[in-house]
Amino acid sequence: QVQLVESGGGLVQPGGSLRLSCAASGLPFPFSSSAMSWYRQAPGEERELVAVISLAGDYTNYADSVEGRFTISRDNARNAAYLQMDSLKPEDTAVYYCFLRNSADTYWGRGTQVTVSS
Repeated sequence: QVQLVESGGGLVQPGGSLRLSCAASGLPFPFSSSAMSWYRQAPGEERELVAVISLAGDYTNYADSVEGRFTISRDNARNAAYLQMDSLKPEDTAVYYCFLRNSADTYWGRGTQVTVSS
């Protein structure tokens, strides 16, 4: 059974940093065959794409709202993806989800809460 488990969320003050992790397990295919993304959903809002990283990690793309502050990365040997979030703002408050996509299937994690507040 495929599982994506996010961790690293929490409460942080504006200007602070957090590093989210996404651990994949139970994969019937190589983790390296899948693109990974991070999405977020704030209360009352639609889920939005935050960042995406290619299979080998050589291509990344970001939402305009996080460009220059967030960094997505992956470790294919550990079946893991990460989201480094710096210079956090109150508007970054949301539940953050990791998302795995390969040629055959897609999977979502259950999310981790990030709250940016003083």
